[in-house]
Amino acid sequence: MLKTFAMAAALLMSATVSQAAEPIEGNWKTQSGSTAEIGKCGSAYCVTLRTGKHAGKQIGLMSGTGAEYSGEITDPDTDKTYAGSGSVTGNTLKTKGCVLKVLCKSQTWTRL
Repeated sequence: MLKTFAMAAALLMSATVSQAAEPIEGNWKTQSGSTAEIGKCGSAYCVTLRTGKHAGKQIGLMSGTGAEYSGEITDPDTDKTYAGSGSVTGNTLKTKGCVLKVLCKSQTWTRL
């Protein structure tokens, strides 16, 4: 009985590890000081502001795995949407939004 329980526990732990969150998921402090939450939504990751004057507003949709993500990012002040990307290194997320892949603006966010 104990052996069966140990095997079941080991299987549950391995299933949990395989379903671990992507590095981009979590809460991030933006360059402006707001908190952005990035979480799974469908087959992508939604970026939603949780604090600040635009709290509750979805400002991005990214796809990818590991450390590199791409999609769209919206400037909440102007409501303009740009081609976006994000690169995760430890507790740092470097975001970039570009117009025509030429005019780009970058920010660095920190994991909370």
